[in-house]
Amino acid sequence: MPFVEPVTLKGKYATLEPLVREHEADLRRAAADGELWRLWYTSVPAPDKTAPYIDAALRMREDLGAMPFVVRDNATGDIVGCTRYFNVDAANRRAEIGHTWYAKRAQRTAINTECKLLLLTHAFEKLKCVAVEFRTHWFNHASRDAIARLGAKQDGVLRNHQILPDGSYRDTVVFSIIENEWPAVKRHLTFLLERPR
Repeated sequence: MPFVEPVTLKGKYATLEPLVREHEADLRRAAADGELWRLWYTSVPAPDKTAPYIDAALRMREDLGAMPFVVRDNATGDIVGCTRYFNVDAANRRAEIGHTWYAKRAQRTAINTECKLLLLTHAFEKLKCVAVEFRTHWFNHASRDAIARLGAKQDGVLRNHQILPDGSYRDTVVFSIIENEWPAVKRHLTFLLERPR
């Protein structure tokens, strides 16, 4: 039995649904809101690359135990992004949350906070993870700030960690939340969601 199985995670603002090929048109529309593929330090698919992006995510699920999700905005019913569990290490009860992106209209809203709360709750309370990682590009300052706001701690920087499609090197910033930190992080995320908007 895989460590991470397909599951739908539903909150007040957002629902995470397992990614399927039928989500292609919805993801294309979401990425078009802000032309997110133009951000050189992210991996959001351009319109003509959406199908291969989905195929790669589904291969990662089948071959490596990852679990890609689409993010649905509960208020509108629209799909507004993607995220996934990956780098799954069942033997050591660890996973990474990443490949996360949102349509411009969903950025810096309760949707991202709630998605992280849903994913972390499932990871720590259902999967019994001992640690959950987040990684991002050194130059993705918005992502780094958002990860820190969750309550994750920066573990370090992997220098020249990856070679990007354009041949440049990516320095990767690694963050994590460990199991004994989870109760405080959960309280913090719940507090953020309950604040008046």
